[in-house]
Amino acid sequence: MAPTPIYSPVTGRLMRVACFMSGSGTNAKKILERSRQPDKRYSVELIFTDVKDATLDKEGHKACKALDIAKEYGIAYECVDIIDFYASRGHSSKKDLSLRPEFDRLVVSAIEKYGIDLIALAGYMSITTKPLLDRYDGKIINVHPADLSVTLDGERKYVGVHTVRDAILAGERLIRSTTHVVREKVDNGEILVVSKPVPVILPVGVTLDRLREDKELLRVVVEEHQDLLKREGDWLIYPLTVQMIAEGRFALENGALYLNG
Repeated sequence: MAPTPIYSPVTGRLMRVACFMSGSGTNAKKILERSRQPDKRYSVELIFTDVKDATLDKEGHKACKALDIAKEYGIAYECVDIIDFYASRGHSSKKDLSLRPEFDRLVVSAIEKYGIDLIALAGYMSITTKPLLDRYDGKIINVHPADLSVTLDGERKYVGVHTVRDAILAGERLIRSTTHVVREKVDNGEILVVSKPVPVILPVGVTLDRLREDKELLRVVVEEHQDLLKREGDWLIYPLTVQMIAEGRFALENGALYLNG
């Protein structure tokens, strides 16, 4: 049995992409910029967000720029605000994951009319659950600020939120970004593209022991490396991955990933 392409190209038709975001949307903008190149094979048809436009961050700034980006690029916008969803069910936070499948059923309903072929999570802060994962099986991707090919005792070593920090404190000399298929187990879907390495460079005279003791210094070092990894990792491989999927170059079969057959 032949592996199933994530997307099978159709002559005269661009692959239809939805970018899901909850914040600044820098990855979404990079994907959008790539879609405007002469060799484009995909079109971003929708910006979806789980954060309503009126939401402010701790500094009083707009927390999510999804609507701004949609207006800038002239594309459709949909929002199902997750905090409002939880509040309507008597919750003051979104911590109760048992409600998340119900939320994702609303998400599926909101985007169904757009005929989406691929969902690119671009700083989307809500965990995806079965209603969304089943409807777009193998067709949801993400970029992760770590090399997901690195394992420890048979498990991926750098998963979760603090992977750049964890890699630095583990003594890694190089860090990378990874694009991957989104599955129910977080950061454990099929690996698509791994970026070129970004060197870990600590300030002169600073040791790992010092970083472990000095939380403020650690924060600064981690932020510097995260920013560099975005520019030299995420922002390069994420648009590339979407383009390659649109060209029909990736296929899946029983947890294995095929490139160019």
